[in-house]
Amino acid sequence: MSGDVRVHSWPCSYYLDLEKQWVPGKLTLTPHSLKFSADRTEEVLVGLPLSSITEIRKETSLFIFSAITVLEKGQAKHWFGSLRPSRNVVFNIIEHFWRELLLSQPGPASSTASPKTRGQELMGLMATSQRRMEDTSKVLHHQGEQLDSVMRGLEKMESDLDVADRLLTELETPSWWPFSSKLWKMPAEVKPKEGVPVATCEPFGKDGVVIRVPAVVSPRTESHSKPGKLTVLVSGLEIHDSSSLLLHRFEREDVDDIKVHSPYEVSIRQRFIGKPDVAYRVISAKMPEVIPILEVQFSKKIELLEDALMLRSRGGASPAVSSCSIQHAASRLMGCASHRELPAGAQEGEQLQLQRNWPLLSEGEAQELTQILSKLKGLALDTEAELERQDEALDGITVAVDRATLTVDKHNRRMRKLM
Repeated sequence: MSGDVRVHSWPCSYYLDLEKQWVPGKLTLTPHSLKFSADRTEEVLVGLPLSSITEIRKETSLFIFSAITVLEKGQAKHWFGSLRPSRNVVFNIIEHFWRELLLSQPGPASSTASPKTRGQELMGLMATSQRRMEDTSKVLHHQGEQLDSVMRGLEKMESDLDVADRLLTELETPSWWPFSSKLWKMPAEVKPKEGVPVATCEPFGKDGVVIRVPAVVSPRTESHSKPGKLTVLVSGLEIHDSSSLLLHRFEREDVDDIKVHSPYEVSIRQRFIGKPDVAYRVISAKMPEVIPILEVQFSKKIELLEDALMLRSRGGASPAVSSCSIQHAASRLMGCASHRELPAGAQEGEQLQLQRNWPLLSEGEAQELTQILSKLKGLALDTEAELERQDEALDGITVAVDRATLTVDKHNRRMRKLM
């Protein structure tokens, strides 16, 4: 399960109250728990579900040494000191996941309600798929706008090449040439060239927000991590601090590589010549929702590192690095037939009992599922049509580029003859 995935671990010491001493070891954070294991025995001395934590604070032990204290619901207090790389880094990451877990938990009213039916779970799954399809459509639409802009630039280039062809023809056959029927045009009569094709292109996207998540961001080194936000736009990425101040904006074409260290941690880098690279490391509890979008936008620049690849090879250890098909998930929700087969001698009464344990979908749930499926079908048809249009646009761009290349080469030869 994704809750068992290690988000991060830090060397530190834990104050063992029974023995009145500090024990060196390692503090490990997962999306749903906090654990401390001793170095010497590798025994887990503390295992705290994040949901049972009521307060996380920065304190000092003996008025000198900085530490983090964690208070449980049962008023048990745990002390962690000698934290590396620093207390602030560890505190920011733990507090981020703790707060996100609290915000994602249902309220008191919903906690007393009856558990979700299979229909509600299936509707949630389908709604998530619809959101992902809509996000992909936004990215695809922006890509189509870019192709249209390139095509307009090529059309402007062809127009400029036609003007150059006319001017070269006049230079090759001036007015005093007896066999020329064209009149010599003075330079003042020639219309000035318009701006270059790049200037006629539309601004780079409309900066539509695809997704924005709270995160812990660190520029270059982990020791400077602090709370912030990661925003994925159709035209790039933005890193903000906790006060919404923009720290850095990565234009889409400027991103050189994105490395997925785990389902909850990525690093983004932009290379420069003659000065240091710009790199940010981003940790977020919502990162499993962001990574599939990054894989669509930066498919050739994103890289899954060893931990992420291991999770993918385990077949669904995390929603960020592996996605279960809708059909498989639906079959699992509809009774897990492949895992709950009855023995050969099962009686009809046992089958009826299983059917009672797994009630059918209600009429309202079935109607809502039908609506979601209709929207998904419409999105899929629109996406197919847009892809076909973009394929035609790419063919047109290829032909236009080849034609422009031949024309430029021809003009160059003519110009060299005139020199």
